[in-house]
Amino acid sequence: MADFDVIVIGGGPGGYVCAIRCAQLGLKTACVEGRETLGGTCLNVGCIPSKALLHATHSLHEAEHNFAKMGLKGKSPSVDWTQMLAYKDDVIGQNTKGIEFLFKKNKVTWLKGWGSIPAAGQVKVGDEVHNARSIVIATGSEPSSLPGIEIDEKTVVTSTGALALPKVPKSMVVIGAGVIGLEMGSVYARLGAEVTVVEFLDAITPGMDGEVQKTFQRILGKQGLKFIMGAAVQGVKTAKGKNTVTYKLRKDDSEATVEAEVVLVATGRKPYTDGLGLEALGVEMEKRGQVKTDDHWQTSVKGIYAIGDAITGPMLAHKAEDEGMAVAEVIAGKHGHVNYGVIPGVIYTTPEVASVGKTEDQLKEEGRAYKVGKFSFMGNGRAKAVFQGEGFVKILADKETDRILGCHIIGPSAGELIHEICVGMEFGAAAEDIALTCHAHPTFSEAVREAALACGDGAIHA
Repeated sequence: MADFDVIVIGGGPGGYVCAIRCAQLGLKTACVEGRETLGGTCLNVGCIPSKALLHATHSLHEAEHNFAKMGLKGKSPSVDWTQMLAYKDDVIGQNTKGIEFLFKKNKVTWLKGWGSIPAAGQVKVGDEVHNARSIVIATGSEPSSLPGIEIDEKTVVTSTGALALPKVPKSMVVIGAGVIGLEMGSVYARLGAEVTVVEFLDAITPGMDGEVQKTFQRILGKQGLKFIMGAAVQGVKTAKGKNTVTYKLRKDDSEATVEAEVVLVATGRKPYTDGLGLEALGVEMEKRGQVKTDDHWQTSVKGIYAIGDAITGPMLAHKAEDEGMAVAEVIAGKHGHVNYGVIPGVIYTTPEVASVGKTEDQLKEEGRAYKVGKFSFMGNGRAKAVFQGEGFVKILADKETDRILGCHIIGPSAGELIHEICVGMEFGAAAEDIALTCHAHPTFSEAVREAALACGDGAIHA
């Protein structure tokens, strides 16, 4: 039995960041993780491997469609799927080993195994019980499914199975037009699969800016993805190497089917807290299965905290990281803070989609007077040079004060561009502050400045 100041349960982005920060603040820290490698879903079967496949298949798309336009002539590359998966696995390995190194550097003890909390101040891993003044639950989430669907991770898969298919399927049905479904759908569409996306709602990427949703769906449609919207999936039947997805259209209740070699179930994720023993401890839970916490991320049991996908809020690795650092500060007797109004969201397709802050619908609901500054990437020299003139930057600012309230980008490097606005919002910047800041030419980020100018007297290149 060992004594620690803090034991973090879960070695994903929230957990490992929390553990490292605790150690940096002088706390004797351990992190419980049952996987063979650290990094949780994100690094092992989520964000990182999917970005590797997105990069590889985007490079293929460039070779097939744009190289010749630039005078790069020759035969298009063929796809060695085994090698592409090996590249993806190598990227995972480099990242997970990096976290192991950081643990050693910061003297964080890795308790290998699955953890439970038999009593406040105790964490059981295997047969051993360890004492801790503070415990942080950072157990993340798992894919959620729908009734009538049996997942085998072979032909009916979650994102986990989709990252390791034995071969590229000829056809794929993606259930759910959220971030995961569209990213993985675009990977396989670029590899030659016929991809059909079935979505319950009438718009893709629920919760995003309406104009972005429409533009994004149109662009993905041009890339070969087919969409069946307003469709409630009834079930999936597997027979003779084919999967049949049955759905009902919400507008008229008519039933139809679509067949595919592989079905990707991308209907969101749910908190993973099984086996922790929270019920016996009396830890209060939310109705939807999340751990209930106060303003300092502490649960109803003193000394037990929770962060990331295990609690309410967007299921994003960077949100979990922020909470992990904030909790570490709280446990160390300092002040931990997360600005939930400035958490960006990114979709890593081509074009990328990124947003932060409020949407127009939210501002209308609040009755907030706002103005819109919009600029198309068609007016951006750099974007046109790389065949990515489709899309736009939209900045929403307070009508009276000009303070930035939100930003929505669809276009090249949107996931990088959004952070200029995040920093601006963190400092309470006005759109004019962005507009008066010199931006290097030619860069994609000039489009952000132009959108800020459009909040005032007008963009220059529109």
